[in-house]
Amino acid sequence: MSTTLQNDLLIRAALSQQTERPPVWMMRQAGRFMPEYWEIKNKYSFLEMCKTPEIAADVTMLPVDLLGIDAAILFSDILVTAEAMGGDLSFEQGVGPRFSNPVRSAADAERLSTDCLHKLQYVADAIKVIQQRLNGSIPLIGFAGAPFTILSYLVEGGSSKDFKLTKLLLNNEPQLAHRILQKIADVTVDYLNMQIEAGVNAVQLFDSWALALSWNDYQEFSHQYNKYILSRINRTVPVISFCKGSSVFAPIMAEANPDVISVDWNSDLKNIKKTLPEGIAVQGNLDPFVLYAEKRVIKDKILQLFERMRGENGFIFNLGHGIMPDIPFDNVKYAIDLVKEFRY
Repeated sequence: MSTTLQNDLLIRAALSQQTERPPVWMMRQAGRFMPEYWEIKNKYSFLEMCKTPEIAADVTMLPVDLLGIDAAILFSDILVTAEAMGGDLSFEQGVGPRFSNPVRSAADAERLSTDCLHKLQYVADAIKVIQQRLNGSIPLIGFAGAPFTILSYLVEGGSSKDFKLTKLLLNNEPQLAHRILQKIADVTVDYLNMQIEAGVNAVQLFDSWALALSWNDYQEFSHQYNKYILSRINRTVPVISFCKGSSVFAPIMAEANPDVISVDWNSDLKNIKKTLPEGIAVQGNLDPFVLYAEKRVIKDKILQLFERMRGENGFIFNLGHGIMPDIPFDNVKYAIDLVKEFRY
């Protein structure tokens, strides 16, 4: 795959090959911190943006054109799989995603469809449009939400601070939880394979809420399904595994055999890398809040991280989580330019 790309830094780093500098992209890089995003968002609903291939491509290309990052990531949402399975999804300003028909009983679980890939065709269509526009310049990353994270949204009916209903399900009705998780995992395998077939150059599995779980529950209700997905997708492109909590769960995550583990900002990146099997790269792990700071601070923190990782193959620069909506655009641009000027 790397031979067809003009800039294949991300692919090489993901495969733990030597790079002249760390590649850089940022989670939520096509988002609300850009005025240009709002020009589009003010005309369409969020789901319209996701489901219209030309608009999804427009938004995907914003950080490519305005920031000069080393990889694009498909503009979409992790919850499109849950919607395709039968979740009645809406996005409310200031509230976030909502499911008006939460999944809390065996009957609700039975209703979830696994034969729903056709409903996600708009994602494959968007990938093709984006790849035409990228024209081999940089890699395109596809993605999906991991089963536990999708389950939590379906059970809670939206975002949650304490995941009380989800944990009640795991504790009181573990068999029902497993039934739902398996359905989500099967859809996720089909969905990622569809993206790979449509032409993405890498994929990332987002387990955004894994941090809510204990060590044992993570193994039972998250890891085994992530491992199932990674063992069944077409591994012709690098696979990045991300969760909030990766600083704790990285040793277990490695057992699923991803190419890259994306690490939150709570740990020392080099220490994590040293605990991983040879050949697993790391991505991360700047605290996104650093990007609110003065530029001299941003520079210091990034260079500290780079000094720490000097001599390590398999390092992709990213944030420990996504960019916040009110981070100054100039600070994000400054950080990316700084990374691109760096040389080992």
